[in-house]
Amino acid sequence: MAGERKSLLCPRCRRLVSSDESRCPYCGLARPGSRLQSGLLGRLLAAPEEIIRIIIYINVGMFVFTLLLNPTHLGFSGNPLFFFSPADRSLLIAGATGRLPLFQLHRWWTLIAASFLHGSIMHIFFNMVALKQLGPFVVREYGLHRFLIIYTVSGIVGFYLSCLAGVPLTIGASASICGLIGAILYYGRSRGGVYGMAIYRQAMGWIVGLALFGFLVPGINNWGHGGGIIAGLACGFLLGYREKNLGAAWQQWLATACVLATVIVLGWAVFQALAIAFFS
Repeated sequence: MAGERKSLLCPRCRRLVSSDESRCPYCGLARPGSRLQSGLLGRLLAAPEEIIRIIIYINVGMFVFTLLLNPTHLGFSGNPLFFFSPADRSLLIAGATGRLPLFQLHRWWTLIAASFLHGSIMHIFFNMVALKQLGPFVVREYGLHRFLIIYTVSGIVGFYLSCLAGVPLTIGASASICGLIGAILYYGRSRGGVYGMAIYRQAMGWIVGLALFGFLVPGINNWGHGGGIIAGLACGFLLGYREKNLGAAWQQWLATACVLATVIVLGWAVFQALAIAFFS
């Protein structure tokens, strides 16, 4: 029938809206009927926890990549924390950050790349288990866009603070994961009530455990952990969570910028690591 308006489910809030709406009247999502929203972004908005799986896959892919850069050096040692580990040179050329790469080599892009690199099979295993446990809660309570901002910004802030503190070389997803803990801490404290305070106490327990682990085990980047937690708290305060507001357009754009920056940085990291490893 001519002029008939087609309806669809909004990719974010899953309510019925017209396909030609410029903005969802319920959640404010721009152009809910566009092809962009119905593609990968739409699938992620409909099932935002899928982003956790994607991030884990990227981390595993980068770990295998750094191992293959120098397969003769797999780091077998008596210490299980360093079992099956990439060579230090492989990690450095693939995007490890720290005082040396950042301030002497001026590789500022490593503040993003380092979050996707790990020093051993145990290192990546524990970080990915933590991400799998904490990530879905933050995605559910903050939404996909704010999760992406918190995860990316917390990694950058945590690593930058550790560089300022003089840490020569550092890698791992723990700064970003600590940002999730900071966001959970803010959520619990801000929400209040029995549920909110239970979440708050649990997050405080994680922070105390991290602090004890960091001081008892050598080689832990406590500056990165602390910076990530602070960044997560700040992001939670500035961005808000779903119960407070559904988000704004600028948050969507910032989340998109975080994703694009990460894709570009990791692509550049792989390209220049291959160039250095095999052509220099």
